[in-house]
Amino acid sequence: MRQVIVTLLVVVSVRGVLAGQTGLQQRLAKATSLECTFSILARGNWKSGTPSAEVMPATLTVGFKNINVDEGTADLEGKLGGSSLIVVRYSNDYLHLMQSQGDGPLYTTTVIAKESKEGRLMAVHTRHEYTQVSLPGFTSRPEMYVGDCAVK
Repeated sequence: MRQVIVTLLVVVSVRGVLAGQTGLQQRLAKATSLECTFSILARGNWKSGTPSAEVMPATLTVGFKNINVDEGTADLEGKLGGSSLIVVRYSNDYLHLMQSQGDGPLYTTTVIAKESKEGRLMAVHTRHEYTQVSLPGFTSRPEMYVGDCAVK
């Protein structure tokens, strides 16, 4: 009997939380895949020990599939990042996907429960990485991309 009561309380609590969410929050909480595009890049650097940043146009596409908010897991679409672990965390207006690379860097993608255009939601993608040599086409300095995602 005690298990039945506890189960009912959990079900009622979860339904109450979902009922209090906005439609966009519910879309994030139930997301199973994302198709994200980012058109602005801010790249950080240090010049003679002083932090600096440059902002430029960008073309970056990032996709996630098999998103499971309850288990906190997802898979990356395409070749970006190989088979590194992706940790998923949903909290109210935010869906965070954190990708820890085996060789040190951390990539994060955050989708915000706010529409940008045409049903897409605002998003930010960051890359926490630094290498001594800067090579065009490769991440070698901290980067932040701004764009949006289609949530499915």
